[in-house]
Amino acid sequence: MDLGIKGRKAIVCASSKGLGRGCAIKLAEAGVDLTLNARSEGPLKETAEYIRDTYGVKVTTVACDITTEEGRNKVLAAEGMPDILVNNAGGPPPGVWSDWGQAEWEAAVQSNMLTPILLATAVLPGMISRKWGRIVNITSGSVKSPIPHLGLSNAARAGLTGFVAGTARQVAKDGVIMNNLLPGQHDTDRINALMTNRAKNENISLEEARAKTQAGLPTGRFGDPIDFGATCAFMCSEHAKFMVGQNILLDGGAFNSTMG
Repeated sequence: MDLGIKGRKAIVCASSKGLGRGCAIKLAEAGVDLTLNARSEGPLKETAEYIRDTYGVKVTTVACDITTEEGRNKVLAAEGMPDILVNNAGGPPPGVWSDWGQAEWEAAVQSNMLTPILLATAVLPGMISRKWGRIVNITSGSVKSPIPHLGLSNAARAGLTGFVAGTARQVAKDGVIMNNLLPGQHDTDRINALMTNRAKNENISLEEARAKTQAGLPTGRFGDPIDFGATCAFMCSEHAKFMVGQNILLDGGAFNSTMG
């Protein structure tokens, strides 16, 4: 399918690895020029080189912490008029309510709520003036079904979901489409960190923790970041213009409900 976005320009946050990388690859496959961000310069350059060599699109890299004002300013200086914004940031650490004080809550809200909101509000005026834009926020399946040991993520991402619910309906008339993409358990560094934590808590090997977790999924396996990226690319496409303020769950059926 031609996604109708060849020649568009996109910012993809946290895109050197994992889900962000999958999104960047699939946008590049559709002919989109990219500004990629990650904290570590080495993996970011490797991803950029792979995408340039494979798809022939323009790729700019900005190594910085996107959750800081300085980092956001650097990314926006590199691409001030994006047609597409894919918001993404690593989730806060697991734990229980008694582990977290003000500092931990502020860090979670800054990373998983305020950063995507501030990036969106920075690029929305330009998208509105050009009468075209796509914003996809990578959140979590936890906003539909909370995960007890990920309380920081549950709360911060739920706040972002509320912002999108209202804002998406205000800007849709101007051709700007904003939605959320909710991953379940995909085979990324994040899942390995969570599996390491499970292995430690249950006194089992990492391989056993991975196997037990995957056995509990209807698909019997973790998700593929490239498949995730394909869904993201469609949500950024010309064909998604009637999809407004939605929360698209991509979790292999883990959320058990008659209606999603």
